[in-house]
Amino acid sequence: MAQKKAYEVDSWLARPDPAMQIVLLYGPDRGLVAERAKAFAGKTGLPLDDPFSVVRLDGSEVDGQGRLLDEARTVPMFSDRRLLWVRNAGAQKGLADDVKALAAEPARDAIILIEAGDLKKGAGLRATVEAAGNAMALPCYADEAKDIDAVIDDELRKAGMGMTLEARQALRRNLGGDRLASRGEIEKLVLYATGQKEIGLEDVRAMSGDVSGLSFDDAVDAMLEGKVGDFDVAFTRHCQSGGAPFLVLSSAMRQLQAMQVMRGQMESGGRNAASVVAGARPPVFFSRRKLVEKALDRWSVEALSRALARLQSAVLQTRRRPDLSVPLARQALLGIAVESARLGQR
Repeated sequence: MAQKKAYEVDSWLARPDPAMQIVLLYGPDRGLVAERAKAFAGKTGLPLDDPFSVVRLDGSEVDGQGRLLDEARTVPMFSDRRLLWVRNAGAQKGLADDVKALAAEPARDAIILIEAGDLKKGAGLRATVEAAGNAMALPCYADEAKDIDAVIDDELRKAGMGMTLEARQALRRNLGGDRLASRGEIEKLVLYATGQKEIGLEDVRAMSGDVSGLSFDDAVDAMLEGKVGDFDVAFTRHCQSGGAPFLVLSSAMRQLQAMQVMRGQMESGGRNAASVVAGARPPVFFSRRKLVEKALDRWSVEALSRALARLQSAVLQTRRRPDLSVPLARQALLGIAVESARLGQR
């Protein structure tokens, strides 16, 4: 089957197999999907700013209209090959059918690159690519600690800077929800520290607010407990003190991702919440264990997946409309707080 494990994707992208004419990048971290798609596009050797060499399409444009097939079978006039770059793909049946046809009868002069959201196993587009001999499916999941460190190191290397251990630990707490958003935060910090050889803890504090994260952790805890009023107070206090709403979204995503793993252990191993929380790695702070245990009893894996999708969508919306970042983040987080309250009443 033409697919890679999540940890194998970067090494494959470093040396893509030229026999793979169709490449699908998919997953819940849209920022990581976009970043890796750009990396693959760069490896094609085609000039990405040339409209004759690179045709950019939206998933809605190619669903059921045969547009992708038409473009793939068009003979390029001003280049030897073309890259057909499809963004915002999903579970469109028409797109999956076109990809299946191109897998069966490959286009001689075209490379197909598709960016998609989180596709479940067996979804039409993903299944089609995984079953094809000339196509590759590459999953993109939210960054773990080692991935975040790699992004930090990459940006520091570009800037020729170092970073103290305390500063790195503080910065890492505020990253991880979305690859592009994480990279943007690091770039902002590097720009702020221009002229320095090393970024320190005070630099991180100056750009991210109080890195202890008490205000936005309070908002996240209130969200998990379903305390709508307490959430609104903590979130408002955080934003009025100059804190970025993204920090609350990012912290909430990390918490829900950790809970999703723990809840999966409960459902698959028949363990109770207290047992799973006690054995969690990294460990849950003692003062928060009861809160997390109650939240795990409320939320199923499916409900957590829905909540994470809502937060991911909010991250993307706040990047597109930074002028509306506060109300957009508030709406997403408040919706989860309301759902938590509802689940707690069952």
